[in-house]
Amino acid sequence: MARAAPPEISRLKGPPFRADQVGSLLRPPALKAARAAFREGRLPASDLARIEEEAIAGIVRRQEEIGLRSVTDGEFRRGSWSGDFIAGIAGVARATGGITTRFHRADGTLGAAPPGFRIEARLGRPKPILLDAFRTLAALTRAVPKLTIPSPTMLHFRGGRAAVDATAYPDIEAFYEDLARIWRAEIADLAAAGCCYLQIDETNFAYLCDPALREEVRHNLGEDPDRLPGRYATLINQAIAGRPADMVVCLHLCRGNSESAWIAEGGYEPVAETLFNAVAADGYFLEYDSPRAGDFAPLRFVPKNKRIVLGLVTTKRPELEAKDDLKRRIEAASRYLPLDQLALSPQCGFASTEAGNLLSEEDQFAKLRLIVALAEEIWG
Repeated sequence: MARAAPPEISRLKGPPFRADQVGSLLRPPALKAARAAFREGRLPASDLARIEEEAIAGIVRRQEEIGLRSVTDGEFRRGSWSGDFIAGIAGVARATGGITTRFHRADGTLGAAPPGFRIEARLGRPKPILLDAFRTLAALTRAVPKLTIPSPTMLHFRGGRAAVDATAYPDIEAFYEDLARIWRAEIADLAAAGCCYLQIDETNFAYLCDPALREEVRHNLGEDPDRLPGRYATLINQAIAGRPADMVVCLHLCRGNSESAWIAEGGYEPVAETLFNAVAADGYFLEYDSPRAGDFAPLRFVPKNKRIVLGLVTTKRPELEAKDDLKRRIEAASRYLPLDQLALSPQCGFASTEAGNLLSEEDQFAKLRLIVALAEEIWG
């Protein structure tokens, strides 16, 4: 099925919304305790499922009360933004090697390297991965239920060709085809269940903006960092091909987000033209909360039928941004892209991993309320 052309932004009444969010939210202490008890064998799966659903119902209500038009389940049933999804794919194992960069914090400390993957056999999807999670969320809200999934590119970027078993995949193109097939099947099941707002969390376009990581791509993966964005754009397009015309798909670009730490830095210029024009997404959530993201000049490549959600409000620090500062930043972005094509969100999720970033739940909600209030002032 050919992909329907996205509607003109001036006529788009649905997502991405002027005040939006990336997806993950801080887990309440009771939920963290329950998940720990389950892992240790002290809590039955049925009890954990009940506690998770109660927590999701509570976080849905908070989002609705704040005034967000799209709500998520906070990724409350996941240990991390990507790990639980990848665990649902047959033929994948955790591994070391490949990209070796480490997480950084503002105080200069270094954390662990992100996990790598090894492809041991032909990839498969034994059953739907996040279908039940979406159904639970959709049943709990009258707002637009938004689901987040990782990008298929991460199963290549974390290890490159060397991490893909040559017996299973003598031709690397067959590996890419299987990746796209698995994502298409998942998206088709979600669409059939009523999902009309899907976010693909895409770290690797952002990593390819970092000069140090570009060198790792050359020397550790044996790939050309100038050619990889085009190959990844093709993969993402193949993964979302056939989605219904009423399903909005956005990409969220992230430079790493774990317990307030990050991996990459560098502006979007090296990938911007390909990202905004070769990828068949309807909108983009872009990190713009620190100088690590560069300036707004790459927005000049955005076509007229796509919306950019500016991630100006950081999830990595508890301090609340000043409205006037955010307004000035939005005005600066509007010099490259009309205000009608812009929106506002946090820079990333508040808890890409179960541990969460270094701020409180009330800090989190204050930032979301600020985004809603400011969007109302600017766009009405």
